[in-house]
Amino acid sequence: MHWQRQRGVALVVALVVLTAVLALAVVAAMAAVSGERAARYERDHAIALAAAEAALYDAQRDIEGGADPLSSRASLFNGAAGFVEGCGRSADANAGLCADTGLHPAWELVDLTSDSDAAHTVPYGAFTGAALPTGAGALPCCLPRYVIEPVTIVHAGESAGPAASHAYRITTIGYGAQRTTQVALQAIYRRAAP
Repeated sequence: MHWQRQRGVALVVALVVLTAVLALAVVAAMAAVSGERAARYERDHAIALAAAEAALYDAQRDIEGGADPLSSRASLFNGAAGFVEGCGRSADANAGLCADTGLHPAWELVDLTSDSDAAHTVPYGAFTGAALPTGAGALPCCLPRYVIEPVTIVHAGESAGPAASHAYRITTIGYGAQRTTQVALQAIYRRAAP
């Protein structure tokens, strides 16, 4: 009878040890999945950052004349005439060129994520002819976009009145492999006076 009672205790001890081993296995599996998810997010964020940086450089090429320095688009950067309130539509020569609205910077009022025909942003390569592969794998899901605003740079001792400084605020958005991963960048670009 004493021997049978010991067999019952051995069964309980074996079940407790088995439960502990199972719990450790579940924790290890969850840690592995969490690490893989974090690595995937970091890769997706890096893709979006690279796409946003590419859009910054594309916008700078656009300001410098793009694919055709004699085009109507290139002439818009010689003054503020082509910059309109609400930014131009994507089908127009002044697409993505935003005039100063006074209270808020134009980039705050534009939906950078819109890629419709009525969008007020410029898709990568639209005026420079540059190509950026998109789609699957380690590529962005869609083309990055940008808007450009003229800004006045005033140095100490200068008048704060309107001046042709030929400086522009570029705001871009880039996407990762998934559209939900987005990176927005902003830079001030100053070109030499024409």
